[in-house]
Amino acid sequence: MKTFYNHLHAQHHGKVEMFRGALVPCFEVPARADHVVAELQRRQLGDVLEPQAFDDAALAAIHSPRYLNFLATAWEQWVALDAAHAAKDILPSVWPTRTFRTDIEPDNFAAKVGLYSFDAGTPFTRGTWVAARAGAHCALGAAERIVQGDRAAFALSRPPGHHAGADFFGGYCFLNNAALAAQHLRDAGLERVAILDVDYHHGNGTQAIFYDRPDVFFASVHGDPRTEYPFYLGHADESGAGAGQGANLNLPLPRGTDYATWAQALETALAAIGRFGPDALVVSLGVDTFEGDPISGFALATDDYLRIGERLHRAGLPTVFVFEGGYAVDAVGINVVNVLQAFA
Repeated sequence: MKTFYNHLHAQHHGKVEMFRGALVPCFEVPARADHVVAELQRRQLGDVLEPQAFDDAALAAIHSPRYLNFLATAWEQWVALDAAHAAKDILPSVWPTRTFRTDIEPDNFAAKVGLYSFDAGTPFTRGTWVAARAGAHCALGAAERIVQGDRAAFALSRPPGHHAGADFFGGYCFLNNAALAAQHLRDAGLERVAILDVDYHHGNGTQAIFYDRPDVFFASVHGDPRTEYPFYLGHADESGAGAGQGANLNLPLPRGTDYATWAQALETALAAIGRFGPDALVVSLGVDTFEGDPISGFALATDDYLRIGERLHRAGLPTVFVFEGGYAVDAVGINVVNVLQAFA
């Protein structure tokens, strides 16, 4: 299995995030990806490659032009306001909510940041755009390997992606790598693609991007949004809209869920994917379902990730794996690579 590794990921390194009413050190740190690549190399699980370059038009297939322009220019705008900002990260402080207009981009930078974000836990840093763009290229490169006939490929990048929508960031995510991979597969001629999100947190951005489309099926097993971030999407009654009705499946589970219960939900998701009949599968591979994760609430053990990989292998689909969450940093590498090794 080829891994496309974002060698530029550490350029995105937030200082603090808002968590439970306080500014705290970020949970999403460069060491997450470093542990995964080290474990891949230790087990010699295929080639670890730098991503090839893709035209930014591939990003515009998922993300709006004005949002991409904001991401590309936000840091320069921030520092232009005050040179001292170069030592600080960007965090939003205001947001448009119900009845507010979002069609007009404000001139005020703070308002602009709020327009394109949904939380105060996702710092934008000097290197965020560089890292996120390179990470998107990892996802596109992994998808291209499937187009070329590989059984599986892995996009190893951070920042993660599944909370990013067509025109918003949040949940540590700026560009939606899973969505970009799925769209690349579609653009290459695959008629149907499924996305399976196994991160603890619902992939609200991915759902929003494909919610009215019949060609991309989205299934997610995650913490119940009544109590778990990102809260406002991920309920079981969200099944798609318009032409996409029936192409969205949410399987929310309560805090404390163990592997046996979680695996039943995985079976339900895979059965629905099987009925959809996709030509390929994209897996948003978050391992914050781990029992030791500091910001999540499931109880999966390290060996359970071997069983997940085995089960995904039995699904029999060409598969793009995309690295998402997992914040028990010392265990992230082992848990991710357990999935990949068992699949391979």
